[in-house]
Amino acid sequence: MTGFEDRARGRAMRLLAGLSLPGLVLGTLFFSASLAPSLLPRGFALQGVLSGCSFAAGYGVGVFLAWLWAYLELPVLAPPRLALAKRIGLGACLLAAAVFLWRASDFQDSVRVLMGLAPLGGDRPVEVAIIAALVFAAILALARVLAALLGLVARWSGRLVPRRIANAIGAAVVILLFWTAIDGLLFKGALRAADASFRRFDALIEPDVEKPAAPHRTGSLASLVSWQSLGRAGRQFVGSAPSAGDIAALAGGAAVEPVRVYVGLNSAETIEERAALALAEMRRVGAFERKVLVIATPTGTGWIDTAAIEPLEVLHRGDVATVGLQYSYLTSWLSLLFEPAYGSEAARALFRAVYDHWTAMPERARPRLYLYGLSLGALNSDLSADLYDVLGDPFHGALWVGAPFSARTWRNATLGRLPGSPAWLPHFRDGSVIRFANQDGLADRASEWGPLRIVFLQYASDPVTFFRPDAFWRVPPWMERDRGPDVSGALRWFPIVTLLQLGLDMALATTTPMGYGHVYAPEHHIEPWVEVTRPDGWSAPALAALKAHYAAMDGRKRTLDGE
Repeated sequence: MTGFEDRARGRAMRLLAGLSLPGLVLGTLFFSASLAPSLLPRGFALQGVLSGCSFAAGYGVGVFLAWLWAYLELPVLAPPRLALAKRIGLGACLLAAAVFLWRASDFQDSVRVLMGLAPLGGDRPVEVAIIAALVFAAILALARVLAALLGLVARWSGRLVPRRIANAIGAAVVILLFWTAIDGLLFKGALRAADASFRRFDALIEPDVEKPAAPHRTGSLASLVSWQSLGRAGRQFVGSAPSAGDIAALAGGAAVEPVRVYVGLNSAETIEERAALALAEMRRVGAFERKVLVIATPTGTGWIDTAAIEPLEVLHRGDVATVGLQYSYLTSWLSLLFEPAYGSEAARALFRAVYDHWTAMPERARPRLYLYGLSLGALNSDLSADLYDVLGDPFHGALWVGAPFSARTWRNATLGRLPGSPAWLPHFRDGSVIRFANQDGLADRASEWGPLRIVFLQYASDPVTFFRPDAFWRVPPWMERDRGPDVSGALRWFPIVTLLQLGLDMALATTTPMGYGHVYAPEHHIEPWVEVTRPDGWSAPALAALKAHYAAMDGRKRTLDGE
């Protein structure tokens, strides 16, 4: 046993000797910061991965600073003192990490309680530490392999060129090889696999969604669009439309069955052909004869959130037509990364087809025209209409929900908010064109609406909306003042780490309870729709009853295929 212990102690000392003291210190700081809360709660496994990546990032910064110190030829500790400093530093790092691991569940509970989730009461700190150590070890091993490759290339090229030029050549070659491997093998291979998987999923016929029999329904035998070609998301959207009786029971009085038109990726070959097919189907089913017409831009997989559309149909007692056009099989974040232009092209094609027909109609015979989109759908819906093209004869308004941080109009309005209004619920100018809303209602009611009404519905805890790439080096504006009602007061900014936290939050955006994160509750759409579309015959008590109905929906859950 003594020999084994000696060998183990020797390996540990060699490992310690090979680590950078500044890297260990900064890595521990980053590790500790990663345990603090962000927008969404995290499980122990993902927390371990995040903490391991954070430690690796801090370690890398420390190694770079140590290299810079040596490059500037500043004084360094003698080897005996350096070894002692490493032991002391390692002990301090372990103590700090243990303290923050012990507090980690309290940090997560500060988020969970706000979202109505049960407190953790301790979330496996040992497992978090082990996972973080494994992740860091893997990243460190990869970094050392790349460093060895850099050195090999530099030594080879150093025979022909000066040393520093050789080092630059080595770095360039390693970066090129690494990016080629990541982009060519990992990203594109994963994308092809994901596309094939989502394509097969999209083609599945759901046994619980019945093919429409009525000839006026899209997907019926009389329809210009076949039931199979609608895709999974389209069939769910078309097949879940409420009946006139269902709407009448909620709205009171007479009601009609709403119109839902959808065209899938397999319905026609090109974007232009699909947009023309959608217009032809709309004309066939009388969509332009309704009081309200909505162009709904889907999320990545073609999913349209019925939790947003159904309340609108009830508010207008079914006198609503909604049209959607699928542009991808991939989830929103994959579509945004790899097909960023394709969704906007499809949205523009559909808008142009519908808008041109709408403007050709006699003004008194037109329906009121609105835009809607959730998440990536909001971004592409925003891009579908060029204000300068429609200024002479504009559509009536838009409701954009959970708009991504890169959405054009959302970003400009948020940056141009009135001083003193929070970034998570801004007041934009006089509020006559653009207003913001959250779970508590609209932020600005001080002025009258103009002819064009746009509302952004967003939760302060939605990372899709409030992710910021510049969180890498500066505090996001939504953290500068009082936090939103669903954001932990314990959330703090930390360079680099906050960006990693928000990146993980984006991946978890649809895992929250309804009414938080990127999962928008149907009752929270009611007030924005009222402001944008002005439905008739609704008193304040009736609207409150409708909100209560949707708030009490069974299980408070819905399918999030589109995200």
